[in-house]
Amino acid sequence: MDSTLFIIIGSFAGLGIGFGIAKILEKKNVSTLIKNAKKEAASILKDAKTDAEAIKKDKLLQAKEKFLELKAEHEQVILGKDKKIAEAEKRTRDKESQVSNELAKNKKLNDELDKKVADYDNRIDFLDKKQQEIDKLHKSQVEQLEVISGLSAEEAKNQLVESLKAEAKTTAMSHIQDTIEEAKLTAHQEAKKIIINTIQRVGTEEAVENCVSVFNIESDDVKGRIIGREGRNIRALEAATGVEIIVDDTPEAIILSCFDPVRREVARLALHKLVTDGRIHPARIEEVVAKTAKQIEDEIIEVGKRTVIDLGIHGLHPELIKIVGRMKYRSSYGQNLLQHSREVAKLCGLMAAELGLNVKLAKRAGLLHDIGKVPDTESDLPHALLGMQWAEKYGEKEEVCNAIGAHHDEIEMKSLLSPIVQVCDAISGARPGARRQVLDSYIQRLKDLEDIAYGFGGVKSAYAIQAGRELRVIVESEKVSDEMAANLSFEISHKIQTEMTYPGQVKITVIRETRAVNIAK
Repeated sequence: MDSTLFIIIGSFAGLGIGFGIAKILEKKNVSTLIKNAKKEAASILKDAKTDAEAIKKDKLLQAKEKFLELKAEHEQVILGKDKKIAEAEKRTRDKESQVSNELAKNKKLNDELDKKVADYDNRIDFLDKKQQEIDKLHKSQVEQLEVISGLSAEEAKNQLVESLKAEAKTTAMSHIQDTIEEAKLTAHQEAKKIIINTIQRVGTEEAVENCVSVFNIESDDVKGRIIGREGRNIRALEAATGVEIIVDDTPEAIILSCFDPVRREVARLALHKLVTDGRIHPARIEEVVAKTAKQIEDEIIEVGKRTVIDLGIHGLHPELIKIVGRMKYRSSYGQNLLQHSREVAKLCGLMAAELGLNVKLAKRAGLLHDIGKVPDTESDLPHALLGMQWAEKYGEKEEVCNAIGAHHDEIEMKSLLSPIVQVCDAISGARPGARRQVLDSYIQRLKDLEDIAYGFGGVKSAYAIQAGRELRVIVESEKVSDEMAANLSFEISHKIQTEMTYPGQVKITVIRETRAVNIAK
């Protein structure tokens, strides 16, 4: 019991001592921790102060650098403004100096001008006085001359004018003649160049057409079938076509005679169909002729269309196209009218191109210039005026209408197309072999040319040569001077131009010859 108690007491005592020791150790540890914490806090504060000082110094340094940078920029701006102000002041001073110099110069010039004006005024006064003295002297001299000559100043002036008038007229005529010759030479060369270039670029085939057609047959037996019993077939054929059919002894040929090529072509084609078919009687003849006439009518329209397409002409009225096609079956002095019109259209287009004019309009006028030669009914108007009326009716332009109406000088030419069409028509008609002329009219034309020349004074003899393209006139040298010869050539050409109708142009050459003859013995 006692030991147990002792142990218990010893245990409590140990516990007490241990608790005390623990408390002591705890206090010691706490103090140590506190001390260490204080040391650490002091160290942290020291480090914080050190970092704060460093940061403070860094910020102060940055602030100083920023301040210095801003200060430098501000100083640069101030310097720039100062520089600009200095330059402006310098320019102002220069302007002021320049203005001062200009004012000084102007003042000097004004002074000089005032001096010159005063000098000019003095001179004008002096000249006025001199002019008055000269007028008095001139009047005095004129009066003395009038007394000496016995003529007044006006009479002397008139005599002088009259004496100079003849001399001036001769000089002027000589000058005019030289100018005319030079203009003729230049114009002739230029016109020849244009015409030659135009003609060289056009190539056409022409054949003179006749008033008869020959229908070839295989044998003379066909002639009897064409004539028919008691001539019924041939009479029916002539009545239906309006063509005279000549059946004679010509072997294997029948002649169709008619001045209308359309009717003659209808008769030829109808005969060909009848002979090929073999059935020849009056009813069949009328049927075939009607069909053939319709075929020719269609062909006329087709020919007109092909022609305007080939020439590049657009917008032509259908009636004018039909008239153009009908020209295929018309001829003028033996020249096929359509071929002639095509040739004139091409010539007009080329010549217009050479002269810088409207080529399409020139071709149009050239193609339509002879449409008045194919009327449906007889007309009292010349073909040029009739063609002009048709062109106006079907909406052609004024230049084209005027060119059609004026190409034979029935009306006045109002545009450049008119003389071009007239010239090209003459070129096409005057080309060798293009037309057939009657001998009597040809001889009469040559005689008329010579008679016109003989109608002028001083003409010794006259000869029409080169088929009427040139007229040689020989004058008497005693009656006609060189100046008068040139004037005579002009007057003869003008009279021929106004009084005669001829293809192409006529050259008039006046020849004046002076002979001095002596005999040595």
